[in-house]
Amino acid sequence: MPKKLKIKIAPSLLSADFSCLAREIHKIESAQADMLHIDVMDGNFVPNITIGPVVIKDIRKITKLPLDVHLMIKRPELLIDNFIAAGSDMITLHIETIPGAKLKVQSAKLKKKGIRLGISLNPNTPLSKIKPVLNMVDFVLVMSVYPGFPGQKFIASVLPKIKQLRAIFKGDIAVDGGINQDTARQVVRAGANVLAAGSYIFKAKNYHQVIRGLKCLI
Repeated sequence: MPKKLKIKIAPSLLSADFSCLAREIHKIESAQADMLHIDVMDGNFVPNITIGPVVIKDIRKITKLPLDVHLMIKRPELLIDNFIAAGSDMITLHIETIPGAKLKVQSAKLKKKGIRLGISLNPNTPLSKIKPVLNMVDFVLVMSVYPGFPGQKFIASVLPKIKQLRAIFKGDIAVDGGINQDTARQVVRAGANVLAAGSYIFKAKNYHQVIRGLKCLI
C-alpha cells in the first residue's frame, strides 16, 4: 500500500443502536472516526431494507463527519439526487446495478457538485468488471461479505482481489464486511486503506480504543 494513503476508519451505522442514534454518532465523532458509512438497502438488490434520504438529512444536521452513503439499491441513478440533497459527501454505487454508460453520467454530475464517487463490487464479482470504470471513480469499495446484513463472517477469498486492485488503482480502497483487528490487518496488508467496520466498533465498550487500534495497523 502506498505510504501516502493513511488508514481511515468508517464506522458502519447499520450496527449502531438506532434508539439513540444521535448519541452513537457523537461518540463515533469523538472517537476520531474519519467518516460515517451509511448502508442504504431497498429490499431488491439485497434482502433487507434500511434507511433513506430523510434519515440522512437528519444525520447531516448533527455531525460534521463526511457521510459515506453506500447505495445497495436497484437503478440507483433514479435516487442519487435525493441522497445528494440530503447531505451525502460520498456516494458508492454497485457495479452490479449500473452500467458503465450511466456511471459515466453520474461521475460527471457528482464531480461538478464536489461529491466523491465510489464503485463497489460483491465478493463473487470479478475485478475485470470494474476495470473499465476505474477512471470514473474516486475510490473503490470491495465487499468482503455479501451485502444485506451486519455481523457476517469475513470472506478471505477477496484478499487477492484487493491486492490486484492496488496494483492498478492509486486511490482509496475500502473494504466492508467482517472487519475486526485480525481481518483489518489482512486487508491493509493486501492494499486497502479504508475500513468500514460495523459490529466490531459499535458492539465495543470503548469506541475510541477500537478505532485507534485499527488506525495503528501496520
